[in-house]
Amino acid sequence: MNAKRTFGIILTVLGIAALIYAGYLGVVAAGEQNIRALVVAAVLGAIFFFSGIGLIRNTGDVAK
Repeated sequence: MNAKRTFGIILTVLGIAALIYAGYLGVVAAGEQNIRALVVAAVLGAIFFFSGIGLIRNTGDVAK
C-alpha cells in the first residue's frame, strides 16, 4: 500500500472522529460556552477529512 494513501486514510478517519465530536459538542453543549471548542473541532475535522479524501483520490494505484 502506498504511504500517501495510508496517510490519507488516517487523515480521513481523524476527520470523521473530529466531526463526530463536534456533533456531540453541538448536542450536549448547546447552551454552554463551549462554542469555540465546537467550531475548532468542526473546522479541523473538515480540513482533515477533505485533505484525506483528496490524498486518497489523487494517489494513483501502481500494481507491481
